[in-house]
Order: sequence, then C-alpha cells, then structure tokens
Amino acid sequence: MNYLNFSDNIIRLRHNKKITQEQLADFVGVTKGSVSKWETGQSLPDILILPVLAAFFDVTIDELLGYQPQLSTEQIQKIYHDLAAAFAEQPFHEVMLKSENYVKEYYSCYPFLFQICVLWLNHFMLAEDKIVQETVLKKLSDLCSHIIVNCKNIGICEDTVIIRAAVDLRLGNAIQAIEATEEILNPRRLASQSDSLLIQAYMLADKKENANSFTQMSMFLHLNSLIAAAVWYLIIHSDNMDICEITIQRIESLIATYELQKFSQGTTTQFHYQAAIVYSMHEKKEQAVNMLKKYADEVDFLLTGDNLSKHEDSYFYSVQTWYDQLDLGTEPPRDKRVIYNSFIQSFANPAFSVLKDNKEYRDICNIVAKKGEML
Repeated sequence: MNYLNFSDNIIRLRHNKKITQEQLADFVGVTKGSVSKWETGQSLPDILILPVLAAFFDVTIDELLGYQPQLSTEQIQKIYHDLAAAFAEQPFHEVMLKSENYVKEYYSCYPFLFQICVLWLNHFMLAEDKIVQETVLKKLSDLCSHIIVNCKNIGICEDTVIIRAAVDLRLGNAIQAIEATEEILNPRRLASQSDSLLIQAYMLADKKENANSFTQMSMFLHLNSLIAAAVWYLIIHSDNMDICEITIQRIESLIATYELQKFSQGTTTQFHYQAAIVYSMHEKKEQAVNMLKKYADEVDFLLTGDNLSKHEDSYFYSVQTWYDQLDLGTEPPRDKRVIYNSFIQSFANPAFSVLKDNKEYRDICNIVAKKGEML
C-alpha cells in the first residue's frame, strides 16, 4: 500500500490556489507554524480539520491525504496464490470470506480487484451448494460492474467485460454475454488484425529483438486460439462425424508439428478431451480411448514438477519472457490439487458410459484415481 503523501499534497494544493501558509492558517483556524509543520512532514492536522481542508481545496479527504490503497504486482501475485492454495485445502466459505475482506480493504485497487474476479471465477464451483455458487457468481458480477464503471484503465475494463460475460453464461444470461462481447471480439475490428503493424514498426525502428519476441508470442497465441476454437467446432458439429474427423486430423497435425502438447498449458488437453467425447458419442471406442490416453498423459505431464509454468521450447524461445511479465506470474490460476480433482471428475462424463467395459479405459481411470489419492 502506498504511504500517505499529505505534506506534498498540501504544498501543491496551496500553491495551485496561490495562497500563503498564513492565509491557509487563518482560514482553517490554526497557527502558521502548524501549517509549516504539515508541509515539512513533522505533524498531521487534527482529524476534525481534515474535512475543512478538503472542502477548502475542493478535493476528497483521501485525495488530500494522498491515500490510495494500491498493491504492487508482487503483492497481488502473493495474495492471489495464497488464496488459491487456501481454496484447495480449507473450507470454501472461510476462504471466500477472507477474499471478500481483501476486496473491502483494496476497493480502489482495480488490478487487484480484477484478479479477485479471476480467482472467484476459477473457484466458485468448489462450493458444494448450488445456491452458494450462484451467490458467488452474483457477487462476482457486481464486482465486475464496479471495476467497469470506476476503473480508468481501458485494458482492465475490457478484460473485466469478458469476465462478466463468462459469469453471465454461467448464470444462464446468454443474451447479456453476447451484447457485452460481440463488438469487442468482432474479428472485423482493426485491433484484431493489427499484429503485423506493430511488427513492422519494430523493424523500422531497428528493434529486431522486440519484433522477434512479439511475433513469437503472436504465433503462439494464435495457434492456441485456433485449437480452443476447434474444441467448440467439435461441440457445434458433434452430430456430424465427418466434420469432426477432419477437424481432429487437422488439429492433431498442428499439435504434432509445433509440439504444443508440451507447453500449451491445457489447450491441447481440452481438445483431446472433447475429441474423446465426440468419438464416444459415435461409439468409436478405440479412437475415444486413444484420445483419453493423450488427455490423461498431458494433464499428468502438466502437473509434474514445474511444467505448468513452462511456456516455451527451442522454437518459441521468447514466449516465456512474456508469461513472466503477467500480473499473476507463471503460476497457474488454480492450485494443482484443484486442477487434478477437476481432472478426475471429468472421467464421470456420461458420454464415456459406452467405454465402461473397455479394459484400456478402466486402466486409465484406475491410474488417474491412484494419482489423485497421492495429492
């Protein structure tokens, strides 16, 4: 949190108003010596004088004192990951209450509030009671609204709009989600087609390393976006095995070419999981089991050691630097235990009922269950 900056503020405000220490002292009803001590940091005014000073300078008391409850990036990271770890091992309501107290304390620190929104969105499902889950989502929506209305950082506001849209979807408010995101995510907008513009600018400015780093990040993100979109393409066309088969073949080729299963941070796992569901729906048991093997192996790999923090290889060698600069750092947004529990639960999908007599499928489930017990 920033320290009070009253002495500098009172000097600046007095100079802006073009008055002397004596004139200010006369207005407030103190001695000139008192004003001098305020400005040199030797003392602070009595609490009852603060409203008078704030009114005189037409500022809030917080502005007068220079009080802004702000957290550094490092502090935000620590609080987030401490709370994420707590959600994995402590009663949900206790951790939720602790996070709400943080919100009250840092209600004007919008980068922090945004990360709390991310935290709640990643953990609300841990509340066993559906009513509690819905309550958390509504609190999350309200917090998003507070950020969008009051935060002056356009980037944070737009990211918060996306978070609130995700909340709307979980609350069944699809129309609100569409209205909020349709224009922001419109592929016809220049912002979504302007990567090459910045790359050219870097090259013309003789900043080749910047151009290289940004290009790698752009390629990496677009590859992952393509795979994420393919997951939904499989869902949309789940009744058409021909389209799904072509989609799976093409995305599998892409994953293999760029070796994305090693560091895509879950994008490929989601794809293989959805592919397994589609194959199961069409009773293609061998293919379904093959996809589940890939899914299980990738999740196991990600949760081993520090692989969840790995985002590069010999080709995408500049990507890690970009991830290191994220607000939450390279640590995953959910604790490994929470991720693994979700992974175990994913095998209960009704689509896999056609595999219940398949030995390879049962073997995968047994291995997954044993690893889950070790957490």
